[in-house]
Amino acid sequence: MGRRIVPLTLDNLEDLPSTCRSCVFWELDPVSGRAAVESGKPELEKEGWISAVLLEWGSCGRIVYVDDRPAGFVLYAPPAYVPRSQSFPTSPVASDAVQLMVSRVLPGFQRQGLGRVLVQTVAKDLLGRGFRAIEAFGAVGRQPVSCVLPAEHLLAVGFKTVRPHHRYPRLRLEARTTLSWRGDVEGALERLLGGGRKEPALRPF
Repeated sequence: MGRRIVPLTLDNLEDLPSTCRSCVFWELDPVSGRAAVESGKPELEKEGWISAVLLEWGSCGRIVYVDDRPAGFVLYAPPAYVPRSQSFPTSPVASDAVQLMVSRVLPGFQRQGLGRVLVQTVAKDLLGRGFRAIEAFGAVGRQPVSCVLPAEHLLAVGFKTVRPHHRYPRLRLEARTTLSWRGDVEGALERLLGGGRKEPALRPF
């Protein structure tokens, strides 16, 4: 039994849900994205995008495993690598921030605080790279775009609105504020795995 968070690479890309592996909503501009879907090759475009970002910028995602089962994942990158972000009415993402593209906790592991664990992991990574914050576009309404995180979720894990909008507000989380979350994160892990287990703490690589 154990839990670990590892960087997303081409080797473990297959551990993401198939719907995410074939989604290029953020990775391509709207025209290129439609072309990729129509050609039936979105998975190849996704793999190509991750490969390019890994080579040019470095790690752009994390996967959390619990007992060797994928439990959740997060993707993020500087806005220069996220063409779709320019299409939002509340763009651009600030120059000192990295954009949180997508974050998911898989069924069976939800409502345990794991979403906050993923956000803290991203924040620690970004602080080491000289970025100050994480920004994201939130979705408001009953039928938000599935690839856009609900604004309600972002607010729940600590983001604050920096540019309001009735559909797609832009939200921001100062990376250093997550350093005070240690107790919350440890509590989430205890709830997730059971308080009686004597196992190593979850530590991002």
